[in-house]
Amino acid sequence: MLVRPGAARQAVPMRHLLSSRPLRLAARCCVANPTPLAETRRVLTTSSDSRPWKKKSYRALVGFERNLATALEEHRFGDDVPFEGLHGGLASQYQSPQPQSPLYMLRPFNVNAPLVMGKREAYPPRQRINPYGIPGDLDEMMSVFEACVQVGRLDRAALVLKRFGRLKILDPHKAMELHNRYLQGRVAQLVAEPQKLKAEEVHKWFELHIRAADLPLTPITIAYMLKTTLLTSKTTTRATRIDRYMSMMPQQSAAEPLDLGNVLSDEDLAAIAEVCPTYYVPEDVPTAIDAEAARDEGCSDAELLEDHNLAGKTANGAPEVLSTPQKGLGLKSLKSTLSMFSELPHGLDIASLPQSQRQEVQAKLERDCVDAAIAKWREENEALLGMGLNTQLATPSLNSKLFDWHQALEVRLAEEQAKVEASEAMPKKSQEDLDRCLYGPHLLQAPAKRLAAVTILSALSIIAMHGADKGVPVSNMVQQLSKITEEDIRAHNLTKAIPNYPKSKPRKQNARQLMRSYDPVPNQSASTPQAPAATTAVATPAVKSGGPSDEAVSVEARWPLAIKAKVGAVLLGALIDTAKVVVERAHPDTKLRVSQAQPAFTHTVQLKKGKKVGVIQPNRALVDLMKREPRGEALARHLPMVVEPVPWSRFDRGGFIGSPSPLIRLKNHEKDQRIYAEAAIERGDMEQMMRGLDVLGKTAWRINRSVFDVMLEAWNSGDEIANLPALDPKIPILPEPDSTDDPMKRRLWLRSVKIAENEKSGLHSVRCFMNFQLEIARAFRDQTFYFPHNLDFRGRAYPLPTYLNHMGADHMRGLLLFAKGKPLGQSGLSWLKVHLSNVYGFDKASLQEREDFATQNLENIYDSADNPLNGKRWWMDAEDPWQCLATCMELKAALTSPDPTAYVSQLPVHQDGTCNGLQHYAALGGDTWGAQQVNLLPGDRPADVYSAVAKLVQEHLSKESAIGNEFAKAVDGKITRKVVKQTVMTNVYGVTFIGAKKQVQKQLDALYPDIEKQTGITSTVLASYIASKVFVALSTMFRGAHDIQSWLGEIGGRVCRAMTPEQLERLAEASGEATQEKEKKAKAPKSSEEEITSQFRNTLVWTTPLRMPVVQPYRKSGTRMISTCLQDLILTAAEGDDPVNRRKQLQAFPPNFIHSLDASHMMLSALECNDIGLTFAAVHDSFWTHAADVDSMNGVLRDAFIRIHQDDVIGRLKAEFEARYRGSIYRAKVNADSDAGRRIAEHRKKHRLSVKDELLQEGRRQALLCSIDPEEVAQGKKMVTPASIFEVLGTPDMVENEVDPEDLLSSARDEDGDGESAVGEAVETEEDHDANHEAAKQETMDNHATQLQELHGTNYFLMEMTKATRRVGKYPKKAAQHQVWLPLTFPAIPKKGNFDVTQLKGSKYFFS
Repeated sequence: MLVRPGAARQAVPMRHLLSSRPLRLAARCCVANPTPLAETRRVLTTSSDSRPWKKKSYRALVGFERNLATALEEHRFGDDVPFEGLHGGLASQYQSPQPQSPLYMLRPFNVNAPLVMGKREAYPPRQRINPYGIPGDLDEMMSVFEACVQVGRLDRAALVLKRFGRLKILDPHKAMELHNRYLQGRVAQLVAEPQKLKAEEVHKWFELHIRAADLPLTPITIAYMLKTTLLTSKTTTRATRIDRYMSMMPQQSAAEPLDLGNVLSDEDLAAIAEVCPTYYVPEDVPTAIDAEAARDEGCSDAELLEDHNLAGKTANGAPEVLSTPQKGLGLKSLKSTLSMFSELPHGLDIASLPQSQRQEVQAKLERDCVDAAIAKWREENEALLGMGLNTQLATPSLNSKLFDWHQALEVRLAEEQAKVEASEAMPKKSQEDLDRCLYGPHLLQAPAKRLAAVTILSALSIIAMHGADKGVPVSNMVQQLSKITEEDIRAHNLTKAIPNYPKSKPRKQNARQLMRSYDPVPNQSASTPQAPAATTAVATPAVKSGGPSDEAVSVEARWPLAIKAKVGAVLLGALIDTAKVVVERAHPDTKLRVSQAQPAFTHTVQLKKGKKVGVIQPNRALVDLMKREPRGEALARHLPMVVEPVPWSRFDRGGFIGSPSPLIRLKNHEKDQRIYAEAAIERGDMEQMMRGLDVLGKTAWRINRSVFDVMLEAWNSGDEIANLPALDPKIPILPEPDSTDDPMKRRLWLRSVKIAENEKSGLHSVRCFMNFQLEIARAFRDQTFYFPHNLDFRGRAYPLPTYLNHMGADHMRGLLLFAKGKPLGQSGLSWLKVHLSNVYGFDKASLQEREDFATQNLENIYDSADNPLNGKRWWMDAEDPWQCLATCMELKAALTSPDPTAYVSQLPVHQDGTCNGLQHYAALGGDTWGAQQVNLLPGDRPADVYSAVAKLVQEHLSKESAIGNEFAKAVDGKITRKVVKQTVMTNVYGVTFIGAKKQVQKQLDALYPDIEKQTGITSTVLASYIASKVFVALSTMFRGAHDIQSWLGEIGGRVCRAMTPEQLERLAEASGEATQEKEKKAKAPKSSEEEITSQFRNTLVWTTPLRMPVVQPYRKSGTRMISTCLQDLILTAAEGDDPVNRRKQLQAFPPNFIHSLDASHMMLSALECNDIGLTFAAVHDSFWTHAADVDSMNGVLRDAFIRIHQDDVIGRLKAEFEARYRGSIYRAKVNADSDAGRRIAEHRKKHRLSVKDELLQEGRRQALLCSIDPEEVAQGKKMVTPASIFEVLGTPDMVENEVDPEDLLSSARDEDGDGESAVGEAVETEEDHDANHEAAKQETMDNHATQLQELHGTNYFLMEMTKATRRVGKYPKKAAQHQVWLPLTFPAIPKKGNFDVTQLKGSKYFFS
C-alpha cells in the first residue's frame, strides 16, 4: 500500500466519499447502527507532494488545471481542525452533536424568507419531428432519450442528444447530466462485450460533443471515461489516457471529496493507483452489513421454515372465504398472488424472519401480481383442454378465455415491437414510422408478454369501473391504460436497476454498494452552484445535476401527454383486434343455435352534447359475463407490507421497497407542488412531515382472529349481516302493469325496475369489493403488517394499501388490532368501556355515563362476545357494529381474566374531535361561544355543536313563523340535530349553498317523506330555506371564524389577480414592437382584457406550521389534439404556466388552509406520541392508541393544538404572503363615484392607455420607486398613474371586496342550474356583524324569501321558463367601479376574540 509519511497523510475517498445530501445509511439500507464512514469504505488518496503528470502539459487541452483535493496549504492537528467545510453527513461524525429541539416541537420559520419558485424559464416552442423521427418538444425528447437509454438503443439516444445540442434549449448542467446517462449506457455495453471500436466511439463522443461543447465536466463523467479506458485500451495507451482524464478531474478542495458512483471497481482503483503512484488503496474493513449478510447466508429459507415446522404449530388454518361468483379474474389472481402465504407453516409470522428474507417476501408481493394472473389463466386454460373442452366454445367463463386473449395479444405486441425497429431503420419515414419512433422506445421497455397481461387486466378493470354496459370514452380508456402501463414499467425497471434487489440468497456486500443501490439519486456535481442559504430573503429550489449514473433519472421521468396517448392507443388497438368472444344465437329461420367469434371490444362513435365522441363498447356477450359479478381493480402493489416501510427520504423514495410512490399525491402530475416539495426536502423543511409519515407507517398491525372468524361465518352464510350485503339480495319489484293501463304507469314501473336493478348491482359491487378485502385479511391472518402512508397536497396522511387499511369501513376497522399489546390498568379499563359506548352510538353523554352504559349492558356484551350470530345480536344495533363486536370481545376477555387491569389489550381505542375544522376556526377567531360549542372550553358534559346550531335555527324559524312566514311554519318543530349535522360539518370545508341545500333535502326526505303533501311546499324549496338559516346561525355562533373565512377569501382573491415582478418583466419583453404599434392606435384593442386575464398565474401557496409548502393546483388548463392510430384525441394539457382558475382558488383556500392546520396537528401528535413510546394511528381527526395510553395521548393532543394556536397563525400567514408576493401589482376595484374614481376617469380619458399599457406603466413606476438611485426614485414620484392618483385621494378601505358573490354564484349555477338556491352563497361570504353588510344581507334574504313565495304553487315548466328572469334583481344594483392596478397589499387581520386557547388543557371532551 502506498502511503504518505507522517501527519501529512490525508485520506480522500474516490468511490463515494461525499454525497450531495446527508448520508442516511440506516434509512436506505435498513442498517440499524452503521459503522463510521471511514471504516466502511475503501478509499483512494493522493499526495500533495508529487504529481508526475503535472510535468506533462495538458493545459492546452483542458484550459485550466483541475486538481483532485491535493493541495493542503497547512495541516491542523487535534481540536483545531475546522468542520465547517465538511458536509453535514461527515461533520456530524466528528463534531459533538448540537442540541436540537424535539421533532414534535414547532421549528422556527422565517416568514420573511419563504420558499418561492425561482424564475420560471419560458417553455421552448414545440418543434416539428425531424426526418430521423426525433421529436421537437422538450418533454418528449427527454422521455424518448430516457427510454432509449433504458432499452439500450443508444444510437437513437445519440440522435436526441445531437438535436438538443442544435436547439440549445438545455441548461449546460442538465445537458451534462444527459450525456452522463448516455455514457453510462455505453459503458454498460462495453462491460458486457468489450470492443475497441465501440470504445473509440465513446472517446470520440467525449471529445466532439462534451469537451467541444464546453459542458461542465463532473467526477462521474471522468469515471465513465476511465472505465472505458480500463476496459479496452492497450497497455501502451492506457496509462496516457488515464493520466489525461485524471488531469481533467473537476477542482475539489480537500474538504469536498468526489463522488465517483459505483462505476469503478476495486481493481480499477488499483490500476489507477499504479498509473498515478501518489494514490493508494487502504485495506478494506468488514462492515456491519457484511456481518449481517454472513449471518443470513448461514440459514437458508428452507431451513428456517423447517425449524418453524418442527416447532409444533399444527393448528388448523382458517376456513376458505366463500367466493362471490366472479367471471373476471380479479379474485383468482388475488388468491394466486397471496398463495405464498398458504405455503408458510400455519401461525408463522413473517416478522420473525431475518430482515433480508422479510424484504424478499415484501418484494414478491409488490412485483408478482401480473405473473400470478398469467399463471392462473394458463392453469385454467390447460385444465379445460385436459378435459377435452374447447376454451372458446365450451365454457361461459371469461377467465378461461383470457389466456387465449393473452397469447394473441402477446404475438400482436411482439410484432409491433419488431415494427418499431424497422421504422427506426427506415431511411425515408412515413407518418406511421415517425409515430413509432416517438412511442416505440417506451413500448420496448417491457416484454410483450407483460405488456399484454397489463393491458388485459387494466382494460377489464376500466370497463368495470365505468359500467360494463355503458362503454368508455376512448380518451379515458387510452389515458388510463397508458398510466397503468407506465407505472408498471417504472416499477419493473426499478426492480432491475437495484443491484441487491432481494434474491433467494443474500450476497455479501459492503456499505457503499448498498448505499448506491438503495439511494439512486443524482448527485450534486462539484461545479454546480449550491442553493442559496435559508437566510436569504427568497430561497429558490436547488437545481440538481451531476451523477446520472443513478437509475432514478429514468424512474422519475414521466411520459408526456402525446407519448401516453400514442402508447395507450397502440395497446388498446391491439386488444380490440385480438380479443374475441364467442356469441351464440338462434338462427332466425332454422332456429338452430349458431356461434360466431366476435370482437370483445368495438370502437364506435356516439353523440354527446352535440359532439361526436369515440367510445369503446364491450360486446354484449362480454357484458353479460361481467354483469354476473362486477370486477375489482387489478391488485398491483396495493397490499400491506410485511416489513416496516422504507423511511421517507425523497419525493419518490419511501414506503414500498420496489414500487416507487410519491411523497405527495398529485393529480395530473402537477409540477408546482412537486417543485416546491422537492425544494423543501432539500432545505430540510419537510423533515417533520416525513418523520411523521414514518411514525404512522411503522405502527404494526394484526388481524383480529376472533372477529375475522365471525365475519367469515357471516359472509359464507350469504345473509345480510351488519354491513355485509347478502349474496343474493331480494329487492322487491312492483308487479308489471297491464298493457291496457295508462302508459304513464308502465313508464313509472320501468323506472322502478331500473332503480331496483341498480340497487342490486350496487350491493353486488360492494360484496365483490369486500370479497377482495376478506381474502387479503385471510392471507394476513397470522402476519404482522404495516401501512405505508403518503400525503395529499394539504399535508393530510393516507395509507397507500388500497383494500385493507384502517381508513376503511366499519368491518375493516373491526378486523384490525395493534400487533403489540399493553396491560390495561385501571384507566385503560375505563377507556375500554367508554370506547364501547362510543362505537355503539352512545357518545353524547359524559364519560362517566358512557362507562356506566357499558357496565349496565354487561349481559349483552357477554352474549355478543360468546354468541355473536346465534345470540341476541345486540352488537348489530350499534352505530359501528363490527367495531362494537371487537370491543365486546376485548372487554369480556379483560373482565373474565384473573386481573382485568393486568389484561394485555391490543384493541385500538379512538379519540374523535368535535367537528375538528370548527375547532380550528374557533381558535383562530377567538370565539368564546363557538369554542364552547366545540369543546375547547372545560365543561361537565360534552357540548354538541350540531344541536346548538339546530336550536339557533329553530329560534329563527319560530320568530319568522310568528309573523306569518309560510316556509317557517312548514318546518317549524322539524329542525333536528340530524337535519343540520352534515351541513355544519362541511360548512367549514367550503360546502357551497347548492351542496348544503342537497344535504338538508336528503335529511328532510328521509325524516319527513310526506312533507310536501302536508305543507304543499316541495322539500327542495324548504331545504333551500333551511340551508340559508344554517349559514346565518353559523356566522352568528362563530363570528370571529366567519371574519377569518372572509379575510382568507379576500387575500386569496388579491393574489389570484396579481402580477409578480418576474411576470411583468416577461410581459414587457414580450410586448416589444407590438406594444409600440398598439400605442399608436386611438383605442385599446378589445383583446387586451383577455390577454391580461390570461397572465394571472399566481396560484395560492402557503407554508403549514410544520413548514410544508402547500400549492393549490387549480388552473385553467388548455387542450391539445393528438393523432393516434385509433382517432384524433383532444386531451387536457396541464402546464405550470396555465392561468389560475380564480373561482376554484377562492372557494378552496379557506377549507384547504384549515385542512393544512389539522394535518399539522395530527403530525405533531404522532411525533410526540412516538417520542414517549405510544403506539399511534390516525384517521384525519380520529386518533387511535392503546386503552392504557389514552390519557397520555389526550395530553399530547391538547399540547399540540395549543402549540399551533399560541402562535399567531393568521399573522404569520399574512407576513408570509407579503414576503412571497412582494413587489406584485394586483387589479383592484375602486368606486367610480369617489373623488379618486372621478380623477382616475379623467386621467384615462386624457391618456387612453390600454389595460396592458397601464399595467406596464405602473410596473415601471414601482421599479423606480424601489430603486436605490435617488434620481430614479424622484422620477418615479413624478409619474402620474391611476395608482398614484388613488394613493393621494383614496384610502385602503375604499378598495372593493375581491370576494364577489357573483363569482361563487355563477359556479353554483353551473353546478346545478337551480336559480333560486344560489343566493345563499352571499350569506356565507358577508360579515354579519357589520351594520352595512348586515343590511345588504338582510335585503338578500328578503329577496330570497320573496322569490320562494313567488314560486310557491308553480309547476316545474314555469320554474324553468322563468329561471333567467328570477336571477335578475336578487342583489342591489352595484355602484360603478374602476379597475385599477395597485401595489399588492393585504387588509388588516380581523380582530380576534378573547378566547384563550390554553383553557383547552382543562377540557375533557376536546377529543373523547
